[in-house]
Amino acid sequence: MSEQSVKRISVWSGPRNISTALMYSFAQRADTQVFDEPLYAHYLSSIADRPEHPGEQKILDAQENDGRRVVENTLMADHGPPVLFFKNMAHHLVDLDWSFLDGMTNVLLTRQPRDMLHSYSKTIPNFGLADTGYDKLKQLADEIVAKGQEPVVIDSKRLLESPELILRQLCDRVGIEFEDSMLSWEAGSKADEGVWAPHWYQNAHLSTGFVAYKSKAEAFPKRLQPLLDECQDLYDELMPFALQ
Repeated sequence: MSEQSVKRISVWSGPRNISTALMYSFAQRADTQVFDEPLYAHYLSSIADRPEHPGEQKILDAQENDGRRVVENTLMADHGPPVLFFKNMAHHLVDLDWSFLDGMTNVLLTRQPRDMLHSYSKTIPNFGLADTGYDKLKQLADEIVAKGQEPVVIDSKRLLESPELILRQLCDRVGIEFEDSMLSWEAGSKADEGVWAPHWYQNAHLSTGFVAYKSKAEAFPKRLQPLLDECQDLYDELMPFALQ
């Protein structure tokens, strides 16, 4: 297969944005190979001033720590299938030359900050804007616009409300055919997951498809209100590009 015929789809997400479910969805395609957060160890080894992540030594031991090698040997390598789907966290995109992004179809996955921050705080209690990914998602959107292109943005709530509609639009925007198989999968852990799955994917392992959206009943933590205000402004700037 020629390098030109390979479709590289990189979904840049914030944490707790149903990116795992989207990875499961693409894994159902017969033409697609998925990759789970290949830059995670690079991020952990590059950023000293950050919260501690569950099981991070296992992650550092399991993955290539040098992001430049990850770009060369994973993100831009020839793996065989015609469609390559990379689930990436936006905040992992640090200390790298971004020029490789020109060789990928970049999709931005975001979530209403009130829901995302509340969910993330249950696993990592103390964190800041750089850990949420909103600033990097806005930077990515700005880079895409500067090149005369329109960003492909998915809002997690809209995907959960209308999975087939949003997936059809997404497939059209990235240049592949939609497949019905993308709407469901078997429950349980998956062979393509990273070693961090036991800490983050409990709900995803129970799912067999995109779970219907439910608003959170719990009160939002007051200590996170200043961070919410920052993230909300960035989220609002992404929404004009969101698939509807």
